[in-house]
Amino acid sequence: MLNKRWKIREVEDINSLKDLADSLNISEVLAKLLFLREIRTFTQAKHFFRPSLDSLHDPYLMHGMENATKRVIQALTENHPICIYGDYDVDGTCATALLYMFLKELGANVDFYIPRRLNEGYGLSKEGIDAIKSNYDAKLLITVDCGITAIEETDYANQLGMDVIICDHHQPKEELPEALAVLDPLKPECQYPFDYLSGAGVAFKLAQGVAEKIGKREMPLKYLDLVALAAAADIVPLTDENRVLVKEGLDKVNTDPRPGILALIESSSLQPGNLNSGQVVFTIAPRINAVGRLGDARRAVELLITDSVDEARILAKVLESENYERRKIDVDTFDNALQLVENSIDFDNELAIVLHQEEWHPGVIGIVASRLVEKYYRPTIMLTTIDGIAKGSARSITNFNIYEALQKCEDMLIHFGGHQAAAGLAVELDKLQEFKDKFNQIVKESINEEDLLPEVIIDAKIRFSDITPKFLRILDQFAPFGPENMRPVFLTENVELINTPRIVGNNHIMTGFKQNKSDKVFDAIGFNMREYLDLILKKNTKVDIVYTIDKTVRDSRTYPQLRLKDIRLSEKAN
Repeated sequence: MLNKRWKIREVEDINSLKDLADSLNISEVLAKLLFLREIRTFTQAKHFFRPSLDSLHDPYLMHGMENATKRVIQALTENHPICIYGDYDVDGTCATALLYMFLKELGANVDFYIPRRLNEGYGLSKEGIDAIKSNYDAKLLITVDCGITAIEETDYANQLGMDVIICDHHQPKEELPEALAVLDPLKPECQYPFDYLSGAGVAFKLAQGVAEKIGKREMPLKYLDLVALAAAADIVPLTDENRVLVKEGLDKVNTDPRPGILALIESSSLQPGNLNSGQVVFTIAPRINAVGRLGDARRAVELLITDSVDEARILAKVLESENYERRKIDVDTFDNALQLVENSIDFDNELAIVLHQEEWHPGVIGIVASRLVEKYYRPTIMLTTIDGIAKGSARSITNFNIYEALQKCEDMLIHFGGHQAAAGLAVELDKLQEFKDKFNQIVKESINEEDLLPEVIIDAKIRFSDITPKFLRILDQFAPFGPENMRPVFLTENVELINTPRIVGNNHIMTGFKQNKSDKVFDAIGFNMREYLDLILKKNTKVDIVYTIDKTVRDSRTYPQLRLKDIRLSEKAN
């Protein structure tokens, strides 16, 4: 059981916080949650609680949109073959499905191409371009969720007679591809008001731009469900425009799901109606990702674009089967990795985990690396062997920039890419030990002992008596939750068990807590928290708990449920 640091977030301007609470007629705890989201006035709170499609930004504020829409409309008018080239993850497949269906409805001669992860790798490739030229003879190539760094590949497509429009949301390099249009809010000359759209969000803005020009302004809104799936799964900030897109998209998922999404919901043993962004991330998204991790992600697009309920259910079964296989591989790989860590890593001298096994499946090592970080809280790299080269994924902890660390090892890497928290890399097998030693040295020089303790950030300390029906009703309006608008984390002190915890699943605990002699009793679940049992089972023990507030359904009624994040013995126990 990892010891964790608890840190309560503070607000300095208490008087303004109280004024906001009074103006909205809400508790100071709820007002603090708004303050922590940079919401300080009644008007800002109104916009936050009532996100509206009216607040979406003009697509023509995005640099390159004018050229992009003109070329798409020319292709529609002159029946030029169009091919959409998407990434193989949830964002890429949703973006591909969105743009394909939008253009198809306008009568376009359009098809799509998704590279195979294991054979072609990420992004626009010459192999993929050759296939598009051979199979579709496309005159217009539109990339979605990729392409911003594909300089040579874009030149190659141009040489083959294709115009290229790039729709991406990743960080560009200093040089941009010589495409007919590059749509990416992060490129330096782009003045678009919001930088953090998903790949599907950028594709949606292109659809918006085309629709506006041809007098069908409302038409792209029917695809917001796909934007919501992509944004939630790709972990983009759920602020500004993303908050509106995800809220509206989730409403469509819950009230009028398209056949493919409904089939995914059914195969996940869920029901539309009250699905939230968390269920998308942890239940629906892995099923879409699985077919790209283990095989051909084109099947995910086919599921999302079908209008046949029967075909959707058949394809959803394929995704379910692939996801089942992926989970089995996950478990086997994780178990194998745990053995390697316990047998070969000396944590007194090695602060990082660097593992290599020739037979590990490249489609799951990123997931397993993340799980190792959760368990050991160390920067972690997992590598497998592909074509005689060690390739893999890196995952980091809060106070360590793993991309910068890899930059310092650049001389012994074939290539690498990523960001502060996650990266991909490739290294020659005969340089593996040298790389491992240097990486560990960089970690030693960069982090201290405190950095190796996970930090639990707490939004507010509350009593169970604060959790009233009104409190819960307003808390619901903070959704959809995601990066920069995470589900609020609360601390309640001096609580005690009301029943003996029971184990559910493999490693989860379920119990209930009360505080002092209060009448309020709350059900609680702790995922992967079986190791806390001895702590909370001590006789007459009172504990402090950190948790978020979720919902559970019993006897067709909905009740609040505490989702535990950490537990420690209470210092205030009587």
